[in-house]
Amino acid sequence: MGTSERRTVRDLRRGNRAMLLRALYFGGPASRNELSGATGLSAATVSTMTADLLADNLVVEAGQVDSDGGRPRVLLRVNPAYGYAVGVDVGETRVSVELFDLEMKEHARAHYVVRSARHDPELVARHILTGVEAVIAESGVPAERVLGVGVGVPGIVEPGPGALVRAKTFAWEAVPLGALLRAGTSLPLYVDNGAKTMGQAELWFGSGRGTREAIIVLMGSGIGGTIVTGGTIYRGAGRAAGEVGHLKIVAGGRPCRCGARGCLEAYLGAEAILDRAGVVADSADEEAALAGLLESGSPVIGESVDLLGVGLSSLVHLFNPERIVIGGWAGLMLGGRLLDEIRAATAANTLAQPFRPDSVVLGRLGPDAVALGAATLVIEAFFGDAALRDPAPTIA
Repeated sequence: MGTSERRTVRDLRRGNRAMLLRALYFGGPASRNELSGATGLSAATVSTMTADLLADNLVVEAGQVDSDGGRPRVLLRVNPAYGYAVGVDVGETRVSVELFDLEMKEHARAHYVVRSARHDPELVARHILTGVEAVIAESGVPAERVLGVGVGVPGIVEPGPGALVRAKTFAWEAVPLGALLRAGTSLPLYVDNGAKTMGQAELWFGSGRGTREAIIVLMGSGIGGTIVTGGTIYRGAGRAAGEVGHLKIVAGGRPCRCGARGCLEAYLGAEAILDRAGVVADSADEEAALAGLLESGSPVIGESVDLLGVGLSSLVHLFNPERIVIGGWAGLMLGGRLLDEIRAATAANTLAQPFRPDSVVLGRLGPDAVALGAATLVIEAFFGDAALRDPAPTIA
């Protein structure tokens, strides 16, 4: 058998292994028969592959279920304790570091307040590295069981070992965050835009699950977004797709933190809403200040709902999503009280044919979804690495 054919057999095995892992991870406990139906693999292939995965301890038995007229069927699931992932959210006011197992159950967390408006890159990197050490120590998880660290940051992240970050709100221009972190840890590192990590978390586990065409909007101090098309995140030619906050809604309008005028983020997001209402609040106090503004019945809140409807309408007309998910701490606070009004404002600006008001929903994963999503970067890479392990002998 030639080299090319030998590689084809190995690649087929790896593909089958990855398919089974994903089926178990996203589909929950399943019998071998159910896995065969879900993946289209033959019963013999499933039996062989699952035996390999059980031997590697990647998969464990999860009880039995009765079968029709035969022996009980053994259920299998991904072993949640096989490995752990660290997720980091570099936000406007703090750096949050959390440790998850493979079921995305949180085992430890650490938070570090960031008060500098410029978010000194070296300080942020130190917070992340200190946090990684802290959550591993607190959890008692052996360091060798930690599969990697995922980091969600504002701005555009260029792929490559340096993971260059361009974040206007932090005054970061080509900051080599990946290189700064690799100088302090040997763990695998994955860096991505924070709105996209939240989007992936909602797509995998939250309100976006089961959709193939979706828009996921993060509203915190500012605004970001994730475009999902064909069931995967769309990044664009320069990996900058999804910058929802910089849609222009008012020609020559309010100045935005990006340097332009009239952006959605210049009117929405906690910082802009508070500024428009004349409320002065330190970045660390934005959450309490926005809650107070909601309680007061300020007309700025009603205006904000109308402007959000305009922005979401533009996304509906551009992408025709089956679902729009609103997340982020400010989005959940606003939408938790005014979701019906947001839906109505979106409908008032949108053609009726492609839009259903109930397609606008709130995220289900809470305000920590960015860190959870950052951990999924590690899990995604883990699936690929696990599939590459070929326990079978090379076929000569």
